[in-house]
Amino acid sequence: MTRFIEDNRASRDAVLERVRRALGRTDSRAQARADAEAYIAAHRQGPRPAMPADLVTRFAQRASDMASTVERLPSMAAVPGAVARYLDALVLPPALAAQKSHTGVCWPELASLDWAGAGLAIEARPTAGDDRLGITGCFCAIAETGTLMFLSGAETPTATTLLPDTHVAVVRAGRIVSGMEEAFALVRAERGAMPRAVNMISGPSRTGDIEQTIVLGAHGPYRVHILLVD
Repeated sequence: MTRFIEDNRASRDAVLERVRRALGRTDSRAQARADAEAYIAAHRQGPRPAMPADLVTRFAQRASDMASTVERLPSMAAVPGAVARYLDALVLPPALAAQKSHTGVCWPELASLDWAGAGLAIEARPTAGDDRLGITGCFCAIAETGTLMFLSGAETPTATTLLPDTHVAVVRAGRIVSGMEEAFALVRAERGAMPRAVNMISGPSRTGDIEQTIVLGAHGPYRVHILLVD
């Protein structure tokens, strides 16, 4: 996967370099990036809603509005126990009840947590497509819309957020920003270059295509549970 990403970036850089030559640009790539950053910083934003000082509470409220469930935790060490409690409390239709499972996958950054001590069998690997539970972190969260932002990469496999029926996302309170403008500014500040994909997730997958009736789990997880770590 790492080699594939490197090859993809090399191909992209080659295409952009040909475009620069065709435009007659002679400045360095570093200067071009600095000019672009200056343009973005000076660009006037459109109207935005007023946001409270407490972004954590605002995010939790908006995430709940989007049909996610939210639990606040004091530390990362409390995450495995919270996941176990959440799974135990799930009330599923009879057709799904037999599929309730305490096994699943997680991102590598969460591998060191005491999953076994909480009675969970969690493997730190990308989902193979048939896992019922996926546990991830996130790059940041957006208070304005209750949205989670995910950046693709070898250590943050996107499929874990999309394929399992149940997605548990661990969000650190310090990674909650006001709006999408701040979220993308954070990507530029911390990553320098955009990743291959950016995914914005607001609650469970849903559709209203059939008789305008909202159905959850149409194209992804039936449920999204957010563990908000202070």
